[in-house]
Amino acid sequence: MPAYHESVMKNEVLHYLNVHMEGVIVDGTLGDGGHTEFILKNTAPKIRVFAIDRDRSAIERAKKRLSPFRDRVTLTHGNLGDLKSLAAQHGITRIVGLLMDLGVSSPQLDTPERGFSIQHDGPLDMRMNPSQKTSAADLLKELSDAELAAIIKNFGEERYSKRIVRAIRKEQAERPITTTGQLSRIVARVVTSPRHTRIHPATRTFQALRIAVNDELEQLKLALQGVIGLLNSTARLVVISFHSLEDRIVKTFFRDEQKGCSCPPKIPMCICGRTQTLKILTRKPIVPSEEEVARNPRSISAKLRVAERIYV
Repeated sequence: MPAYHESVMKNEVLHYLNVHMEGVIVDGTLGDGGHTEFILKNTAPKIRVFAIDRDRSAIERAKKRLSPFRDRVTLTHGNLGDLKSLAAQHGITRIVGLLMDLGVSSPQLDTPERGFSIQHDGPLDMRMNPSQKTSAADLLKELSDAELAAIIKNFGEERYSKRIVRAIRKEQAERPITTTGQLSRIVARVVTSPRHTRIHPATRTFQALRIAVNDELEQLKLALQGVIGLLNSTARLVVISFHSLEDRIVKTFFRDEQKGCSCPPKIPMCICGRTQTLKILTRKPIVPSEEEVARNPRSISAKLRVAERIYV
């Protein structure tokens, strides 16, 4: 079993959550429980954490890690996008903070059988919830050329998406594509990484398929939309993203909720009825320190943004 995932920017998360003496914090992406453990160790006994993850194996790992705090934490299997309804099922109607640490955990990357990693050959799976139906291999079989190219281009920001799809179809004409090693070699034959980078040429394609398989961007949008009504006044929303698509969604949502009214400037009075719900606390995203990146290279792309709930 891989070692526990090293959660990024734990001190910054605790600082920006700014929790007080009591209440519920939601960890919408529990993973191995590193952030939840740090929060519980460094907050008052009446602070509780309601934690969600779609990966049952992650919940089981976190359960052991968090056993000293069993009276202060509730672990729930479910999707991030169902955050509001999952909270309601547990009688939670108000929270004092929300954390979302997006992306893939180290145990998922480092377990070949999960099919996330380019470095470790395994089945082409990429499902964060192994009980869901569609895997990455299924997408390659079932999608049209145009659909597959759009996923690789839009979710992977890959300029050679059509070239990659042609290479995939050429391989599939001879044999099914069923492993991560097989797909990474196909992409590497038609895409070359710049000399100055160590990033594998298939990285963007893998990212795109993972996002599509797990519906990650839509889940993030649903979670952000659903949480506003749960946040107490002055409650903080802390989101850590690892690629530009996630960060753009968070930044846009924070900006729109801070602006409130969305009427065109020429209209003399508001007719949309939208009011400000958030105040942005991070003008620019917080990034890991050089010391943290040296200790945990996977943290290098992390960006942390924070907003605070207001009532007007």
